[in-house]
Amino acid sequence: MSRSGGLLATLSFLGLVGCETSHPHYAGPLIAAPPACADIAFPIYFEPGSAAVTREAERMIASANRRSAGCQVGGVDVVGLADAAGAPGANLALSERRADAVTKALGRNGFSAAPVRVAAAGAAGASTAAGLAKPLRRRADVTIRLSPATAH
Repeated sequence: MSRSGGLLATLSFLGLVGCETSHPHYAGPLIAAPPACADIAFPIYFEPGSAAVTREAERMIASANRRSAGCQVGGVDVVGLADAAGAPGANLALSERRADAVTKALGRNGFSAAPVRVAAAGAAGASTAAGLAKPLRRRADVTIRLSPATAH
């Protein structure tokens, strides 16, 4: 290889390396990890007319407990819901039982010391303005409020 060819190859390589590391728009990895100790929210689904927490739901709660390791749990919100089928009073009672069942499952899976706010919505909001039933209302919505642990 001639001296000028070697010089040209070296300059080309340095130019590429320089472009890769000094690009003004590059700010780091394209996929960032979620912030540590971010709140965790997830639904727990139920069979029609049931307030029994499934094994899958227990696993979701246990997973949330693992994800919250090293964080301070500021509290947990549980909102029981029901679909539009049935009497309003029965739906409210069912959504209360669902919220209570999820609260007990949270306690069994590492959240027994966390303050829990429980609410039941019954069938409120279960239908659209046109009277159509909204799908997937047989659930309880869980939000675990996390913050970084403080040193003592």
